[in-house]
Amino acid sequence: MLLPILHYPDKRLRTKATPIENVDETIRSLVKDMFETMYDAPGIGLAATQVNHHVRLIVIDTSEDKSQPLCLINPEIIEKDGELEWDEGCLSVPNYYECVTRANHIKVRALNEHGEIFELEAEELLGVCIQHEIDHLDGILFVDHLSKLKQRRLLEKTKKAQK
Repeated sequence: MLLPILHYPDKRLRTKATPIENVDETIRSLVKDMFETMYDAPGIGLAATQVNHHVRLIVIDTSEDKSQPLCLINPEIIEKDGELEWDEGCLSVPNYYECVTRANHIKVRALNEHGEIFELEAEELLGVCIQHEIDHLDGILFVDHLSKLKQRRLLEKTKKAQK
């Protein structure tokens, strides 16, 4: 089922997500719907917060052919190093791209859709995507990493477009 994606500056995007206590059929159903929504958008990452479910869940697939779906429940970055600038976009901030500085290499710990714990090392696009989506779970948007001037211009542009 396709889920509606919240768009900036919707205040619900600022909600801090709560940890998932039990990975059950409800969560697995949400994972399935989030993948369907992300692929349809089309995008490479989606946080539950973006579809107005305020739980710590993200789905990602950075492959060209939708062959590498990755589900991270209660993800936490346990190591990070290096620095990388990446041109980012966001399904919640359509048609807007800006360069953001992120860690180049991360190690993340999470649960999969079966409730099993795993660790993953990532860099470049996958690493950037994971950091971007975890930010969403903390109520942070990629535009928050930009200068105050760029943030103000985007807000003005967005408000004009909504009229």
